[in-house]
Amino acid sequence: MFGNMDLGGLGEMLSEVQKKTQELQEKSLSQVYEAKSGGGMVTVQANGKGEMIDITIDESLMDDREALQILIISAVNEVNRKIEAGRQEAAMGMLGNMGQFMKPKA
Repeated sequence: MFGNMDLGGLGEMLSEVQKKTQELQEKSLSQVYEAKSGGGMVTVQANGKGEMIDITIDESLMDDREALQILIISAVNEVNRKIEAGRQEAAMGMLGNMGQFMKPKA
């Protein structure tokens, strides 16, 4: 089953995979995602943890509560989609890095 794989270096390989995984997770969590709605009238920023870190609202929306609510919801939903896409991209990157360690030795 393991054919030509060097099992002697398995511990080292797992340690390296763990290190790379942690680096990618830290990078993902520090990433800032941004989404706009209403042509930029509402801007929402969130970090990779999904925490909102900034919301900017155009002054002209202050008198239209219903429009403001809709635009905030839209921007928050969009930034959440971007965060999820970033998480999936990071997971795929981790899997890709694991593949390089699983290649048989020549």
